[in-house]
Formats: sequence, C-alpha cells, structure tokens
Amino acid sequence: MSDYPSPPIEDVELVDVLRAVADPIRLQIVRALADGRPHPKAMTEWGVDVQKSTMAHHFKTLREAGVTRTIVTGRTHEIQLRREELDARFPGLIDALIARDGIA
Repeated sequence: MSDYPSPPIEDVELVDVLRAVADPIRLQIVRALADGRPHPKAMTEWGVDVQKSTMAHHFKTLREAGVTRTIVTGRTHEIQLRREELDARFPGLIDALIARDGIA
C-alpha cells in the first residue's frame, strides 16, 4: 500500500483549508467524506456531475491543502477526510463546513 503525499498536519494552514473548500464541488466532497472513512475515488455518490479529470483536480487540491489523504492499494484509490487530525488542529471547523443551513 502506498499513499499520495499529504502535508503533515502541523504544516496545514487554516487559510489553505478554507481556500480548498471554498469551491462548491470540493465542499460537497468534504461533506460526502464527513464520516472519516475511506471512500472509493470512483464512487458515484459524490453528488456532483463533472468529468473524471475535474474530480481528479478537486481531489488533488483537497489533498495538497491537507484536508484529505489518498490511499492506494493496488489499483484501488480511496479518499479519506483527515477528520480526527483536522478536528484536533481546527476544533469545530469540519462541523461548521458540513452544516447545511446552520444544521450539522
């Protein structure tokens, strides 16, 4: 198993996280990953209708900002929200991001 590189959580800056999730598609991805479990990259339940290459760009942006990690096992790629790490570094941030109309 090998992973794509994600920055160490101590290097993750709030402004970079907020910039990454400012895009509505990336925010939807974060909401889909809110349970903190790995999800298949090819999942159809992302809730967005964009090309595969566009999704790859969004996944990369989230990973490089430190929001997610990409887990590679053979030919399988999974995306996971770094929920526990982000909750420890920025308490309440993920809950605020996944809240819809003020309801978490």
